[in-house]
Amino acid sequence: MKRRHFLQVASVGTYATLVVPSAMFSKSSKPKVMTVNGCIDKKQMGVTLPHEHIVVDFIGAAQIDTSVYNLEEMYETALPLLMKLKEFGCTTFIDCTPNYLGRSPLLLQQLSDATGLHIVTNTGYYGAVDHKYLPEHVKTETPQELANRWIKEWEEGVDGTNIRPGFMKLSVGNGPISDLQRKIIEAGALTHKATGLTIAVHTGGNGAVLEELNIIEQQGVHPSAFVWIHAQNEEDTAIHLELARKGAWVEFDGLFPFNYQLSEQKKQEYLNYLQMMKREKCLHRTLLSQDSGWYDANKPQGGRFLPFHLIFQDFLPLLRKEGFTKKEVNLLLKENPYQAFAVRKRLKT
Repeated sequence: MKRRHFLQVASVGTYATLVVPSAMFSKSSKPKVMTVNGCIDKKQMGVTLPHEHIVVDFIGAAQIDTSVYNLEEMYETALPLLMKLKEFGCTTFIDCTPNYLGRSPLLLQQLSDATGLHIVTNTGYYGAVDHKYLPEHVKTETPQELANRWIKEWEEGVDGTNIRPGFMKLSVGNGPISDLQRKIIEAGALTHKATGLTIAVHTGGNGAVLEELNIIEQQGVHPSAFVWIHAQNEEDTAIHLELARKGAWVEFDGLFPFNYQLSEQKKQEYLNYLQMMKREKCLHRTLLSQDSGWYDANKPQGGRFLPFHLIFQDFLPLLRKEGFTKKEVNLLLKENPYQAFAVRKRLKT
């Protein structure tokens, strides 16, 4: 009953005030990461999964209504999986479900309170899948008008709460990218210049990432403000190295489990990626995650909800066996996520 009461109260706005500290942009202070419960520093962030999902909703922007969600059921389903994850030493969980695809900040806040995990939510729009998850106003608004919406969420909070986003989650399909996708990438660059929020983009293959980075750089934003989500979608590994050498973040994040376990083929594939980045001295620009979870809001009890801890249980031992040192593992799981997601303006000079 206590949790149900919390959800009912929280839905009408009874939650802690989260203040964006002006010190986040002070040259004398170290950058912070914004979570659903406010800012944390590098030490608090600790071991981080940079790309996971608790809730998703594939009904489309025209029909989605998050107000009808059974948040208590979602909470009860996600809680044990997150507690299991915490047992393996994870301290920060970056939730990549964007607006119009099931973003539920109050649920994330409650799960953060219950587990002690730092959870990060986002602003931005998802433009892949033939624009199914883009609201109609994207067609008529300018990049600056879209950016103003995301800037407002940073300044005032998301979905009528005062929970603030910790980064932007955008999305494009395979290259060449569409005009609407170009528009949201430009809006992301404009938002970064105003807020310092990282631009993380779900990206297809066929060189789409090169188009994205070109737009971002044309707006005067440095590649270090850009996280290339789903880098494994790009078959040309030379592009992985090119982006890393420019300073962008190359994220291999599809290490999700089939049948609740990591396949040997999947583990070998990701080992090969990381060995390549290490060999080419690009490990310091590399992120690693699973893209797991996926409580489907349109299926009974969320459908098949996948665990979050298998990267620690089944993949990290393989990395160590193959010669990755403790320092290199910490680089992947601690240092790099902090550097990628700390809120600060990263502009070209």
